[in-house]
Amino acid sequence: MISAEAFLAAHGTCETPVVEPSVDSPRRGTWSRGNRPARRSARSMSRPGREPEDPCDVDACRESALRLLDAADRPSGALRDRLIDKGYDDETVAAVVDRLIEVGLVDDESYAQSAVRYCVGRLMGYRGAVMELARKGVDRPLAERVCDEARMSGVFEDAAWELGRRSAAKTQGMDPKVRKRRFWSSGGRKGHDAETLRAIAHELFD
Repeated sequence: MISAEAFLAAHGTCETPVVEPSVDSPRRGTWSRGNRPARRSARSMSRPGREPEDPCDVDACRESALRLLDAADRPSGALRDRLIDKGYDDETVAAVVDRLIEVGLVDDESYAQSAVRYCVGRLMGYRGAVMELARKGVDRPLAERVCDEARMSGVFEDAAWELGRRSAAKTQGMDPKVRKRRFWSSGGRKGHDAETLRAIAHELFD
């Protein structure tokens, strides 16, 4: 447990006093979503649709971060961007997000893995999944690493085959060229690689 003075010395020159939260476990205590810190005052908190009165108010920034996380899980990069967009000081945001990571309320690795499963459920390929994770705010190297692991396990190839089977069922009775063209178009939009699509098209449509 550090003092408020030590916290301020380590995290910038904002003069708003900092109340260091007491954490009993990663999902319990002051920082947990189900037991948020009490608001200091109505004036110290940010107001919906307005910039915070004090961009360096750590308590207000933390409360805003927890509201965002209640609405939807987010990677650290996306959470930082949203808090900065709301008008909070960069160093204040960094301190709050780092603390949320420390207590386990923000977990980029877990978020990325969950996002990959979502992409596979939508029958997306490796390229499409990397782009989707990056769009959601996952750091590019992490997005590529998690997608590489998924690719090595074969899930993107399985997704491509399932996409092919669905396309074949939907286009049954059509001209073979039309069927193949529609499959290629769908596979390209989903971000599958050409080699996999070619093999599936040959197997299902030739």
